[in-house]
Amino acid sequence: MEKQNISKLLQKIRKNPYREIIITAPHSGNIEFVLKKTGSAVNGPRGKYKEKPGTLLAYLTRENNKKPIFAPEKGEISELAKLKDGDFVQAGTPLLKIKHYLTKKEVIELILQQTLFLFRAPEKGKYYFLPEIDKKIKTKGCQNVLLSPGEEVLILSRMKRETYISYEGPRGLIYIVYFKQGQSLNSGDILFGICPKEDLEKIKEVVIKVQSEWEENNIG
Repeated sequence: MEKQNISKLLQKIRKNPYREIIITAPHSGNIEFVLKKTGSAVNGPRGKYKEKPGTLLAYLTRENNKKPIFAPEKGEISELAKLKDGDFVQAGTPLLKIKHYLTKKEVIELILQQTLFLFRAPEKGKYYFLPEIDKKIKTKGCQNVLLSPGEEVLILSRMKRETYISYEGPRGLIYIVYFKQGQSLNSGDILFGICPKEDLEKIKEVVIKVQSEWEENNIG
């Protein structure tokens, strides 16, 4: 991708630096909102292992069983459904929207996923890089590993059988790896992102720009 196009993508993200999350009823029941005003700040799960739940948004009661609904991400409530406390709702009913402002990490991830060629798992199973490629990644870093179409790159382990997986895509460098050796993945999960050798420095420049200039939103 041309540097100009990458910059345009970043400009587009800057104009709308958030995503909206629709919170729906996980099952049927009677709704009771805890937060009742748009603009209210919320937090997502916290703690080292995300063991602390996010902000309490509402309760859903069914058969005298009152279950809490928590915010999944940090942000602010941008819209509330036209429901009254005690109203019965079906599973999947939209309850509210949260405007989640993108973090540096999320912006970089969004840029990479729209500029790199994403090589995905063709089947469900455990994935490993071939030993020689794994060694190159560990000693030189993944961005020094060049792949060509048809080159065997991975081992898929499934039901006690191992299959060699060839890379199918444009010739380029592994910019980022999305899995760990031996990790169980589903079909379609991203394995790694490929960057044409001539675009490597352009993408690195944009990533550095985001890391140094992007202002985190401190809502909540």
